Amino acid sequence: MAKRIRIEKILTVSTIAFLLLLWFIVTELHLFSDVLVPSPYKVIKSFIEIARDGYKENSLLTHLGDSMLRLLGSFFLVIVTAVPLGLISGYNSRVAAVIEPIIEFYRPLPPLAYYTLLVLWLGIDNSSKIALLYLAGFAPAYIACASGVKKIRTDYIDGAYTLGANSRQIFFHVIFPACLPDIFIGLRTAMGVAYTTLVAAEMVAAVTGIGWMVLDASKFLRSDIIFLGIFIMGITGILIDGVIRFFEHKVVPWKGKE
Repeated sequence: MAKRIRIEKILTVSTIAFLLLLWFIVTELHLFSDVLVPSPYKVIKSFIEIARDGYKENSLLTHLGDSMLRLLGSFFLVIVTAVPLGLISGYNSRVAAVIEPIIEFYRPLPPLAYYTLLVLWLGIDNSSKIALLYLAGFAPAYIACASGVKKIRTDYIDGAYTLGANSRQIFFHVIFPACLPDIFIGLRTAMGVAYTTLVAAEMVAAVTGIGWMVLDASKFLRSDIIFLGIFIMGITGILIDGVIRFFEHKVVPWKGKE
């Protein structure tokens, strides 16, 4: 097991090193215009400048902090609503009959299709942006939780009833623990979907945020800043996913060991 994990880490590091080397070679050979593909040096230089002087009168930490506030705020709302509703819907078909038509209606819609309505209802501040990210992340988390309940073997539930457990005990001591792997899969998917929607959320009436910084830089063909923003979003996304996986490992230590 340890040898396999070590080999996987080597492959991961090698892949990243190869992509960085390829990027360096492509820019050194000038295969593409510097406007389209900036050199690693230019991106690093932009990072140093923005870290020191900020971007459009706001520091890099302000842009990153505002984006994280919107993202993590919506993610918290997903946890406290989508998870319990998904579990209850999977357990109770009547609840599912009420909630699932709404989910299935808005889930295929592009976020920008209803973002204008959110801005009209909630204003141009963070409320509409958090609501947009929340709606984007709610559906995958809800579906994963409801699906997790439906995958539970009926003999587990029947056995609990036979031992005298009531519906409440079955829900908290049988269904919830059995669904934990699916819950974390849903949360990881929800975080990814919400993060991809962040740029759309910061398109309207925003002056801060990593997504806004990327969009603003694109107006001036600042591909170095665009690359920098993409790297920041990618790295922070990996870190957030790593935190979720850490808690998953602590809460569901048996996952993958059945």
